[in-house]
Amino acid sequence: VQLVESGGGLVRSGGSLRLSCATSGFSFDDHVVGWFRQAPGKEREGVSCLKVSDGRTYYKGTVRGRFTISADNAKNMMYLQMDDLTPDDSATYYCAAGIGGLNLQCWYGMDYYGEGTLVTVSS
Repeated sequence: VQLVESGGGLVRSGGSLRLSCATSGFSFDDHVVGWFRQAPGKEREGVSCLKVSDGRTYYKGTVRGRFTISADNAKNMMYLQMDDLTPDDSATYYCAAGIGGLNLQCWYGMDYYGEGTLVTVSS
C-alpha cells in the first residue's frame, strides 16, 4: 500500500492550496479515504473524509465550508481543496485510507497513511 501526498507549501492567510494524494496497492473503491493533519505539539486530527463507494463526506467543523474533499476513482487519487486558509490550518497533512464507517474512520484513524506534506499559513 502506498499513499503519496503533494501540494503543500507556504501561503498567506486567506489564500488557497490544493493537496493531492496518489494511492496504490489497495481497492480504492472499497475504502474510506481522507485527510488528517498534525500541528506541532498537538494530536493528529481528522480533517475531512470521503466514502468512495457512495460519495458521502465528513468535514471537521472548523474547516466545513472552506475545504472540499474529492476523489478520482479512475486514477485512484484523492484531493483536498483548501480555501480561506488561516494560520490555525498550519500543519503536516496526511492522506489516509481505511475500511469502516465514514465518521468513525475520520474520528479514530485509518489503516494506511502517507508520509505527509507540510502546509504553512502566514498571517
